[in-house]
Amino acid sequence: MTNNYKQYKNIIQRAADYNNAAAVLGWDQEVYMPPKAFAFRGRQLSTLASQAHELVTSKEYEKLLKELSQDASLNDEQRDNVRISLEDFEKNKKLSAAFIEELTAQSTASFSAWLQARQQNDYSLYAPELQKMIDLKKQQAALYGYEKNPYDALLDDYEKGATVAMLDPIFTTVKKELHPLLEAIMNAQQVDDHFFYQHFPKQQQFDFSMDVLQKMGFDFDAGRQDFSEHPFTTSFAPTDVRITTRVNEEDYTSLLWSSIHEGGHGLYEQGLPEAQYGMPLGAAASLSIHESQSRIWENNIGRSLDFWKYFYPKLQAYFNEQLKDVSTKTFYKGMNKVQPSLIRTEADELTYHFHVMIRYEIEKALFNNELHAKDLAAIWNEYYKKYLGVSSTNDKQGVLQDVHWSHGSFGYFPTYSLGSFYATQFFAQAVTDLNHLQENIQRGDFGTFLKWLREHIHQYGRRYRSEELCKRITGKSLDFNYFLNYAKQKYAEIYDVAL
Repeated sequence: MTNNYKQYKNIIQRAADYNNAAAVLGWDQEVYMPPKAFAFRGRQLSTLASQAHELVTSKEYEKLLKELSQDASLNDEQRDNVRISLEDFEKNKKLSAAFIEELTAQSTASFSAWLQARQQNDYSLYAPELQKMIDLKKQQAALYGYEKNPYDALLDDYEKGATVAMLDPIFTTVKKELHPLLEAIMNAQQVDDHFFYQHFPKQQQFDFSMDVLQKMGFDFDAGRQDFSEHPFTTSFAPTDVRITTRVNEEDYTSLLWSSIHEGGHGLYEQGLPEAQYGMPLGAAASLSIHESQSRIWENNIGRSLDFWKYFYPKLQAYFNEQLKDVSTKTFYKGMNKVQPSLIRTEADELTYHFHVMIRYEIEKALFNNELHAKDLAAIWNEYYKKYLGVSSTNDKQGVLQDVHWSHGSFGYFPTYSLGSFYATQFFAQAVTDLNHLQENIQRGDFGTFLKWLREHIHQYGRRYRSEELCKRITGKSLDFNYFLNYAKQKYAEIYDVAL
């Protein structure tokens, strides 16, 4: 290892230390922090963010990267780290440390306002702070620069190369292909899911989810699960990964699949190479690939009949009174009920993408000055009525349901749909590659599948962009038809209807 590379590694890992220390405070902010702590927590997070930013935008760091980019003695991994770090530097240097501090402080203020608004079910308490965040993100887009659409600059933060021009055709296909599928299902006899809406004690729900996570391969010596207002995953290193879930004792659909979903994210974080800590090859490929890892566990596995052939008797042991008269097949059909609803995180696999599309359309309009924060509650309800035929009776179930905008995560939501589509394509390839995958799942053996994910996705970090990684795994680019065919086959059987 050259001296220059050692210096580069020291700088980028020190920046990671700052960022991960901030992530610990961010996790605490959403899980355990007392309400009066917000003001000082915002200051603490701003300080750490600006320190990290200064390290990776310094002249010393720039000089190192440019010298290393011409260094023929580097091995492949080192070259990839330098190449990606130089791309990041060129983008990061466009934002000043002062701007990063302001953005981070506003994130804490917006999050605090979001929490208060949710507690009081009143969007107007959140709108002024959200508008401040939107204004800052518009500044960020302008500082980054863009060719056609200001929203493109923010999309690129979460999915390299993503643009409105790329995403519009995808969501047009969603509307064209999924809407008739949804209509056909809605005209069929609805499946029974009443048994989910009984009293399921909080601790028993949590304990069963812990059993499932452990069986999936989540390492509790390198992570933990807690409760939060909105489920999320954060990682401070592959050896310290935190996931959260939320519970409704009168609705069993709320906790378990949130846990499985976040568990998928957590397994990805735990599978990243420890030796690459803080460097690009030690980070996830993209937000859509990250989402593919949560969706592949939540939907392709966790909502499959194979999965429940193993787990259902164990669940009945936890909740015998509630489920004693419910068969495995009835439970499986009930969990896959397709029904337009208000809450994205609890939506079925089909209507979920309309939830994402609504957020995408709103974000585009915000950054093209067609909407402002004060307009969002009304437009939210208008879009839900138009695309899903449902209307929110309160702000908490409507425009206040997601935490993302309070953090400034504009451009994030489209990766949820992309991730679902990647997940289905990856799972189809895994079924081809692993001869007895479905039989293994029925036996509760997930080790072979997790190993496949580690070998094909986790070990590479950010070496490949999403499309390139997809081609390496499946031999082709992202293909929506994998998801469409999967959905048709699955729901034709569940609803006994030709699709």
